[in-house]
Amino acid sequence: MPPPEHAAIRVDHLPYVERLESRAVDAIDLVVIHCTELPDLATARRYGERILHPGSATGNSGHWYVDRDASIVEYVPADRIAHHVRGCNARSVGVELVNTGRYPHWLDTRHQAMDEPYPDAQVESLLALLARLRATLPALRFIAGHEDLDTDRVPASDDPAVRVPRKRDPGPLFPWPRVLVACGLRRLP
Repeated sequence: MPPPEHAAIRVDHLPYVERLESRAVDAIDLVVIHCTELPDLATARRYGERILHPGSATGNSGHWYVDRDASIVEYVPADRIAHHVRGCNARSVGVELVNTGRYPHWLDTRHQAMDEPYPDAQVESLLALLARLRATLPALRFIAGHEDLDTDRVPASDDPAVRVPRKRDPGPLFPWPRVLVACGLRRLP
């Protein structure tokens, strides 16, 4: 079944959105799929509102958040550069799927499994969002997972002699085959 073409998107921009650098939407050729690695959307909002970049008084956030119940919230519009993936922000938009991931021990060697599945409703809503983005972002042609672009390994929080992936999202349970067949975008190699 194809995704609904007009999934409702609730706009709830972050307080600092006007301080994020603007850009032309035709500069966007990549969508990056993330998972929040947080328990719920409210916690993700609190993390997004944190000021982490003192020079610009902005924080880290994706553009859109897709909750487990299929609802979508826009935190940052596409014409603003959000801080969501190192080295690729200027050319990309970020979609965050609410999922616990490795929360709350992201870098602990004993907590590297990402075993929360993505509900069908959440995936269908993601596909609807991707269809909308393809229709409104003229250069969009690529898709990647955060783990594809940020491959750094860092010292584990419980044993600094061991290195663990800095980012693993969207993780092993993300349904890449289903998404790639339906979305019309090419996964970055």
